Amino acid sequence: MILAAGRGERMRPLTDTMPKPLLQAGKYKLIEYQIMRLAQAGFRNIVINHAYLGEVIEAALGDGERYGVQIVYSAEQFVLETAGGIANALPLLTDDAGNLPFLVVNGDIYCEFDYGKLLSVLQSMYQNSSNRLVHLVLVDNPVHHVSGDFALTHDKLALNGDGNCLTFSGIGIYHPLLFESVEPGVPIKLAPILRAAINEKKATGEHFAGVWLDVGTPERLQQLDRQLSAQKQ
Repeated sequence: MILAAGRGERMRPLTDTMPKPLLQAGKYKLIEYQIMRLAQAGFRNIVINHAYLGEVIEAALGDGERYGVQIVYSAEQFVLETAGGIANALPLLTDDAGNLPFLVVNGDIYCEFDYGKLLSVLQSMYQNSSNRLVHLVLVDNPVHHVSGDFALTHDKLALNGDGNCLTFSGIGIYHPLLFESVEPGVPIKLAPILRAAINEKKATGEHFAGVWLDVGTPERLQQLDRQLSAQKQ
């Protein structure tokens, strides 16, 4: 699943007429980098949620055929926040028994992480969901978030790392059971749910030290555009 329902307030005025995931850096739109990397890793079925200017997103990306994937959309009448949006899309994401874990990525990040590395995690979580409901990819703390989010010891996540926390990249694998208490159609943030799973020792993670950027402001979009244009992608 690619999360694409946000309004992108910090990106205004760029997002007054264009959904944030469709903003361009280098040769492609932000969300296209995600779609292409997912396709390269072997993911073929992608769900994209949207609320703000959702019809523009659907018109731009279509059914995904030109990327080698199948895209379906989870429309929200109003923004349901991250956990609410994922819960709303569960019928599109998991199997009938609600046992199939899935990968979720933010549509407004640029990351050169190899999603293929997560296929074994998905398989493991499917086979033994009772011990793990969450697996997060963490990155080095950017200058705008120096305190980080979660600590990582080996592959175990913790809430307090005595100043050694890393930043959640916006890339995570979740089991449907993680959202069993989320009421459909109600806006719910993801962070409290993640913290609860970490407290219950049902969350693992890994550290990615490669290229990652939270494209949250026009300045960071310009930075990414310069980087990618210099690479002549």
